Amino acid sequence: MADPAPRTDLRTHVVTNQVPPAGDRNLFDTDPALREALDREGGGWASDRLRAAGAVAGSEHVAELARLANVHSPTLRTHDRYGQRVDEVEFHPAWHELMSLATEHEVGTVAWRHRGSYGTVVRAALSIVFYQAEAGIMCPMSLSNAAPAVLRLVPGIARVWEPPVLSTEHDPRSMPLPGKRGAMIAIAATEKQAGSDLRQTTTVAEPVGAGGPGSEYLLRGHKWFCSVPQADAFVTLARTGSGLSCFLMPRWLPDGTRNAVNVVRLKDKMGNRSNASSELEFDGALAWMLGDEGRGVASMMGHIHRSRLDIATAPVGLMRQAVSAAVHHASHRSAFGSELSKQPLMRGVLADLALEAEASTALLMRIARAYDEERTDEAARAFGRLGVAATKYWLNKRAVPVVAEAMEVHGGNGYVEDAPVARIFRETPLNGIWEGAGNVVCLDVLRAMRRDPGSVEAFLAEVDDASGADPRLDAAVAGLRDLFDSVAYDEGLARLLVERMALTLQGSLLVRHAPAPVAEAFLAGRLSPGGGRVFGTLPSSVDADALVARAAGTA
Repeated sequence: MADPAPRTDLRTHVVTNQVPPAGDRNLFDTDPALREALDREGGGWASDRLRAAGAVAGSEHVAELARLANVHSPTLRTHDRYGQRVDEVEFHPAWHELMSLATEHEVGTVAWRHRGSYGTVVRAALSIVFYQAEAGIMCPMSLSNAAPAVLRLVPGIARVWEPPVLSTEHDPRSMPLPGKRGAMIAIAATEKQAGSDLRQTTTVAEPVGAGGPGSEYLLRGHKWFCSVPQADAFVTLARTGSGLSCFLMPRWLPDGTRNAVNVVRLKDKMGNRSNASSELEFDGALAWMLGDEGRGVASMMGHIHRSRLDIATAPVGLMRQAVSAAVHHASHRSAFGSELSKQPLMRGVLADLALEAEASTALLMRIARAYDEERTDEAARAFGRLGVAATKYWLNKRAVPVVAEAMEVHGGNGYVEDAPVARIFRETPLNGIWEGAGNVVCLDVLRAMRRDPGSVEAFLAEVDDASGADPRLDAAVAGLRDLFDSVAYDEGLARLLVERMALTLQGSLLVRHAPAPVAEAFLAGRLSPGGGRVFGTLPSSVDADALVARAAGTA
């Protein structure tokens, strides 16, 4: 019997029901919550700037750069071919292009370059946008933003270093400062025996001459964690005869030779893989003292204060990116006879995720305004001191489950590295650890309350601006007042207090400023008893369509 004729109509790889690429999209124009918050908090003058940045950060080209920068993570080259120590970190060209784009858009510098014009509000908005481009570049941007606060402790040092730090050019060349078009300053404070307890620092500093602020010292010690080891200088801590002191350590010496700063290794991190983090050793490295001798932690507080706002900003950008991806996926994927986004259960999940992202944006942008006002307004300073700690704590606690749920919306496609949401998920826990993990931040809130009792009243005055607008919010504020009183006697309540601070402030902001469906959803789902504990459990009375439309940028 002859063999049957071969079939020509059998195809083994027919692709259907797959989600198309998002394509080029403007991350500012499609985010009504961010646009409204920028105007409301004083940064409306920069709308065109944000629109330009949003178009760049949301382009397919930048998405590809981010992919390449993560696939080809940085590598350390400790010696050259002749055996000379070089300690150079090598990056894929995609990293440097991303850094150039962020630097040109002043992501790290706008708050200083436009001080007095709500530059911190603008910087927060720019950061939310660029976190969605690639989170790894935002650590160097944060360090550029924080550096002037500590450089200005010694005016002579600031005059030399601040102009290149605030440059709008990314100059990756490793060379002495006088020949560079732009510079980066990193921070190297954490040691392996101490972690967040900087008082246990063991690195020592010996004066070259008489010593004191602005004077030269030689440092010896080991730093367990330093991001941006390719930086042109490092802010660090070391012990002198008078105690823990702050220093600026250049990568290159004034005579054009390398300083004795050795990069021991790069960290193999779970996320943030496009950015280099390292261990450093100082082997008699030259540094200049910043601030008063023996006041090292106090000297760094300006740096830490600005960094904390950035660490609070990160989860807002990551949540927004993950929620946008989830909404896009569900709007183009069908199952069980209809698009996912039209099915009641999925619609509820998307609405709940969208609500969380919007509430986070409102909270973060309000805290950014307090930073801009704190120089001239004591109440703003007091409010911001507590507000940024509560914001940093809560938004980072919320970001992990938000991104996990957004990944689940994608199904199996979300769990593979081809999908950006997997990279976002690996990134998300980082900022809850940085600049003080959860317990450290909550203890910081308690310390601030004890040192400045007026900060509690300043915080409550802000949430009271919505007093009488809704009984659910009024009840939450009353409960918060009771917690403030109780935590003075029971430190174990600190996490509950900080959580309620953030939730109550979010509710107050949304009641005052958000569209009615958003405010009602938050009051019903976050400040009312009987709600569910996972996303997708908002009451059926909530206008899910309005929430999802705002998340999609179609409202």
